[in-house]
Formats: sequence, structure tokens, C-alpha cells
Amino acid sequence: MEERRNVPKLRFPGFTDPWEQRRLGEVASFGGGHTPSMADLSNYENGSIPWVTSQDVKTQYLSRTKTLISDKGAAELNLYPAGSLVVVVRSGILRHTLPVAELRKPMTVNQDIRVIVPAESLSARWLLGYFEGHDKELLLKFGKVGTTVESINFSEMKSMALPMPSTTEQSRIGALFAKLDSLIALHQRELDHVKELKKGLLQKMFPKEGTNVPELRFPGFTDPWEQRRLGEIVDVRSGKDYKHLKSGPIPVYGTGGLITYVDDALSKNEDAVGIGRKGTIDQPYKLYAPFWTVDTLFYAVPKAGSDIEFVLCCFQRINWKAKDESTGLPSLSKRAIDDTQLLAPRSGEQSRIGALFAKLDSLIALHQRELDHVKELKKGLLQQMFV
Repeated sequence: MEERRNVPKLRFPGFTDPWEQRRLGEVASFGGGHTPSMADLSNYENGSIPWVTSQDVKTQYLSRTKTLISDKGAAELNLYPAGSLVVVVRSGILRHTLPVAELRKPMTVNQDIRVIVPAESLSARWLLGYFEGHDKELLLKFGKVGTTVESINFSEMKSMALPMPSTTEQSRIGALFAKLDSLIALHQRELDHVKELKKGLLQKMFPKEGTNVPELRFPGFTDPWEQRRLGEIVDVRSGKDYKHLKSGPIPVYGTGGLITYVDDALSKNEDAVGIGRKGTIDQPYKLYAPFWTVDTLFYAVPKAGSDIEFVLCCFQRINWKAKDESTGLPSLSKRAIDDTQLLAPRSGEQSRIGALFAKLDSLIALHQRELDHVKELKKGLLQQMFV
């Protein structure tokens, strides 16, 4: 029974031995750090040595830090080698997450960080995976309760039981998760790139304040854009309660997206832009007919001559929080939407602009799906490849 319990559900071919129970303190050494005096600017001026704080531990791998310290500032600190793991032991984030990362270069740390330096028998990337896969369990076991600031009892963590495979199996597992992390980072970069591209084009392809022509236009369009009320471009309609409806194929949308499916539609053949009436009022998104919206979500149907994708861009550029009419829960009225002033071109230019941003939105959605898929794959493998 003991051997069966110390075997993961999923393994690479050729590995059959049960994992051995070891204490973390048997296969690693430990350290910490502190904050050089900030009153002495020479501890930081012209600094070149990375200094890790809890604000830096937001990814699995650390190659840079927000703060660099000087040789003088680092004189009384340990410089930990690449391959060490840093663990946040004091931070509000410990309410729900245990941040752990592997150092990609030698670094120093502050007093809120503890460092694990693996021995030769322990793979840093395998141990990082163990911490990721057992995040909630470790927080529950070693988190200090009843303190003013959330913290980890690192002294107890150092002696925790660690089910370990052979160094060869550790290396295979670590290499797999390193590849998955690289793939996640790649998809994240691609997603961020397209989002930044869209953000830049939204600034250049719409007129800046005080002008009536954009900086960047498609060839053949030269007419100035006209001042319009948003109510001239869209018909803003209110959502309704759906509780009286039966289950069916029609999606029901709220301020946060899809809620459920029912057997009737408010808009049967007209696409629209959904925007919150209460709560989240600054995240408009496209609704594809047929659909139903709840009573906290308006849906704006483009009028004749208005392009839905262009209208969506307009909604995404407007600072809706500035139109909040409440003193509590954010709220938006139909009048506030209708009376919003904007500049708009003729329908032909609207269509060209809308088509471009629709392609960018599709590309963003594609990269987001790919990113989510690899993250879910990694999550599943973390659950199955560790004891």
C-alpha cells in the first residue's frame, strides 16, 4: 500500500520504482536576506546586483528584479546561485497563493524571501513543479494564522516530507515542465504583442482630441470625420430577467460574459455591443445574435449605415467610468450612452476600420485559447505527475 501511494498516476516509460520519502532539509540548504538601509543612497546608486522582493516573484523564473543594489548594499547579503528557488514567506498574496520562482542568475533577497538551494540530488525545476502542484496544500499546512500579515512558517517547511523520484526521473519531469513554461511564455508574448498592436492602432486610426481626421487612414479616404451623438449611431436597449424562460440553445449574457442558455432571444437576428448598466460598466463586448441579456446589461444595436465592428471599437475607446452616475455600485444610464459625443467617418471607412479590428480581435482570441490550453495541460500534468 505504501509503495502504491508513492507512485504518481502518470509517468514516463521505464520508471516503475516508488518515490522515496525525504526531508527537504536533507536535499537542500536554505537562506534569506534583508533590506540594505534606504537612508544610505550608496546602497542603491548605480546598482547592478539583482535584489528580490515579493513584488518580483510573479513568474516561475526570475531573470531580473525591479530593484538593483550596489556592491556596498550587497556586502552583507548572500548572493544565491542561479538554480536556487525563492519563496515568498511574508505578503498579503499568501492569502491565496504561494509564490515560488527559480533564479535564472545570481541574486540577493530581502527579508520577506527565503531561498532553497538544491543539492545535486534535487532538480530545481522538479522542485518548482512540486511547489506549483501542491500550492494550496502547502499554504494550508504552513501558513501562519492569526497574524496581522500573512506569512509562512518556513522553519517547519524546511523539514517537510518530500516524495522524490530518482534524479533521472526528476530531470525528465523538470524538462517537460520547462518546455511547457516556454510554450506558455511564447503564447503570452504573442498575445501581448497583438494586444499592444490593437492598442496602438486604436490611438492612430481614430482622431485625437481637437482634430477631426485620424493620424493613420486607409488609402482613398480623405473626408473629415463628423461629430455625432452615440444615440444617432446605435439603438440602446435594456436587458431583461430570464428566470421565467426554459432551458434552450440561446445564450444569456451578463456584464461578465456568458451566464446560461434559454429558449428565447431578445435579439433574434441583430448583433450588438453589450455594455454594463450596473457593476462592470467599462468592458463592452460583441454579442452575436440570437442572444438574451440580463437586466444589468444594455445591448446597443447599430443603426443603418453603422458598422458593428467600428461601433465596438468606439465603445472600447470611451472612458465609461467617467460617466458613472452613482456614489456606490458603478452604474450607467441609457441617456449617458446616447449623449456621448464622438467622431465618425462615412460607412465605407467604418467598414474598413471595423474589418481590421475584427481580425485583430480574432487573433487575440486565438492566442488566448492557445495560452489557456497549454495552461490547462500543465495544470493537469502537475496533478498527475507528482505524488
